[in-house]
Amino acid sequence: MAAVCPSSVLRRLACGGAALMLALGAAQAAADPPLTRIPAVRVQRAGVTVPGTPAQYNASITVRYGPSRPRAILLLMPGYLGGAGSFDRLARQIVARDPGVAVWAVDRRSNTLEPQAQLAGADTATLTRIVQDGLPVVPPGRVAFMRDWGLDVTLRDWRAAVQEARRVTPDVFLGGHSLGAGLTGLYAAYDFGGRAGADDVRGLVMLDGLPGTLADREINTDQYDQGGLNALGVLPGLRQLDRQPYVNTLVFGPRLASQAAAQARLAAAAPDALAPERGLSAVPATNLAACLLQLESRYALLPFMTVQTGQPTNAIEAPSFLALALGGRDSHWLVGPQDTSRPVGWQDDPAAPTDGQDFVNRYWTPLADYTEWYFPNRLTLDVAAARTGTVGTPFEQTLHVWHTSALTLPVLGIAAQRGVTQAADFVAYGKKTRGAVTVRTLPGASHLDIVAARSDQVARWIVEWMRPLRTPTPGPMAGPTDLDLAAAHVSP
Repeated sequence: MAAVCPSSVLRRLACGGAALMLALGAAQAAADPPLTRIPAVRVQRAGVTVPGTPAQYNASITVRYGPSRPRAILLLMPGYLGGAGSFDRLARQIVARDPGVAVWAVDRRSNTLEPQAQLAGADTATLTRIVQDGLPVVPPGRVAFMRDWGLDVTLRDWRAAVQEARRVTPDVFLGGHSLGAGLTGLYAAYDFGGRAGADDVRGLVMLDGLPGTLADREINTDQYDQGGLNALGVLPGLRQLDRQPYVNTLVFGPRLASQAAAQARLAAAAPDALAPERGLSAVPATNLAACLLQLESRYALLPFMTVQTGQPTNAIEAPSFLALALGGRDSHWLVGPQDTSRPVGWQDDPAAPTDGQDFVNRYWTPLADYTEWYFPNRLTLDVAAARTGTVGTPFEQTLHVWHTSALTLPVLGIAAQRGVTQAADFVAYGKKTRGAVTVRTLPGASHLDIVAARSDQVARWIVEWMRPLRTPTPGPMAGPTDLDLAAAHVSP
């Protein structure tokens, strides 16, 4: 059975958090009415059964934008630490460009561990407490079964949604952002019991990522077992996964993810109000500034996880040597406000790729949020081992990425000019396959801008690329169902 837009969440919206939800919805509707009207619904179905995993976590989850019976479906996988909510703007832009297309954004099974209902029903006082203290974190020992949530499980959960999409239309496309783009290529090359994943879809869309992006060096079986290094730093091995089943570091973990979601809700409802003390901002700041200082390219600690929206006001800043050491360009940190009687604020830059207020408005919705709070370390480990293919490697019999060199699918690769890929990376990937590769670059964009930008250029590229690959004589397109329309009122 499918679970569609859980009623428990809707009931909570009628309680203490209703005023905040109305304020959030009004802000989004005023910002972009056509996108607001795109229907969306969250669907949870059974995923692959994993021995030792409680049944409720064996889930395949998609947030579906657009018509219920479309002419074409694009399934999008989020990136490292990302959730389905990261596609909210892009998905709506794609459907707005072509109402015959539906976009199904993926939440991986670990998103089911998140207590989202506590955020949904939270009033301002409760959100303030969450920003300051975070929500309780599930102890690693209670979710040790996550050690099995690696590449095979992720791709098979995704395939459950792909197979459902194929029952709706033959024109199914696969795509993703960042690590999700890499997983897109690995899905196509994966052997599902004698059938390549490529046989399921018409083409692949890779947004500022591709297979091998997070696998910058080969790992051997000892490193896979004991731990090693990759582009993200220390990589726990199989023997550490019982104690470290999910990512929990100084820069990201479940507690920080809950704090960020609560701060985003406050910024959506009251952007100019003072952000909670002892929260995400070390200096007095408005709610909007407290949010955007975490990810703005000039101030983010992780230079590859950035967006460009504007600049702080009433601020004293200094070079951030730590961010510079991690690869940042022109990286700074906020020392404090110039005028100590006022907080640091935020000024939108109309020339920047992304609208900051729109970004925080979409960071959390009742259907999905921007992040994956409990990201499984096993998935990162398996991706590092698989790289672009496992034929001839020690991982050939456990990670079945066997068909890379035989791929004939067309690929659309879109790089962010200031992101983690370049056009040449997609060209090089194309030489490993036999499919036609179309390459685009979004000028001036950082890594996250490619899915959050105010311009619909990425959506237009995707729609135009998909159109000639679709069935020449599509069947009639049905309009949105009553369920779709109800969901549209829940998630602006």
